[in-house]
Amino acid sequence: QVQLVESGGGQVQTGGSLRLSCAASGRTFGGWTLAWFRQAPGKEREFVSAISWSGGSPYYRDSVKGRFTISRDNAKNTVYLQMNSLKPEDTAVYYCAAGRISPLLAPRIRGLDYWGQGTQVTVSS
Repeated sequence: QVQLVESGGGQVQTGGSLRLSCAASGRTFGGWTLAWFRQAPGKEREFVSAISWSGGSPYYRDSVKGRFTISRDNAKNTVYLQMNSLKPEDTAVYYCAAGRISPLLAPRIRGLDYWGQGTQVTVSS
């Protein structure tokens, strides 16, 4: 059974940084994609970033390019989301998701069969 556990959320001021972690377990993830999504109150869940467990270029939504960096540590089965220059509009619950799909397809959500419980990120102005 695949399990994803997020951590690292918190409250920071505008311009601050946080690093989210997603610890994955339950299988080997070669060929899988790990992705980050977020959902703000009253809004739909939206794609943030995705990376293939096997390598290749990561993908980001336009509003976080240059500020967020996704990375993985295969030895620890963990994916990270380094978030810099945070803005109030980044405030949301951040979710980690996994599926056997191309990272290019991650924004469609379909095929991301496993989700973590989410971690709250709050950016105050």
